[in-house]
Amino acid sequence: MSQSFKVNVNSSLNFDISETESSQLNSIKVSDNVYHVLYDNTSFKAEISTSNFNKKLIQVKINNTTYNIHVFNELDSLIKEMGFEVGSSKVINDIKAPMPGLILEISVQAGQHIKENDTLLILEAMKMENVLTSPREGIIKSISVEKGDAVDKNQLLIEFET
Repeated sequence: MSQSFKVNVNSSLNFDISETESSQLNSIKVSDNVYHVLYDNTSFKAEISTSNFNKKLIQVKINNTTYNIHVFNELDSLIKEMGFEVGSSKVINDIKAPMPGLILEISVQAGQHIKENDTLLILEAMKMENVLTSPREGIIKSISVEKGDAVDKNQLLIEFET
């Protein structure tokens, strides 16, 4: 039984291609990532620029025009429908205190652009200094605490812009 694939090109064109059709493509590997393709009596130079297996994304340059191609099989489509996509992650829009403690230092300001794992603040709890880092890249929307504030567990500390 031939497997079928759903192909999306540049987020606008959608195709269904069978495994049999893809294996019958008249192509010759010229070098690493470069192929000579003959289709409908027309010759094409196809170069795979980048590929990301987890996102099912391939960037292909055909005769100097770049195409972003997403390839999904039936299982990928089912996983996406169920909301369990590979590589997907929950977007965190706020940081709350993981435990009661005292704010020792705040390393960011509202409006500041930060990267994932940048230090946000230091929370002293149970006589230990806990460095809270950013779970994602983004811009700080607001800071709800000040240095020296005592905080409760789950108290809002920092919000990100969405």
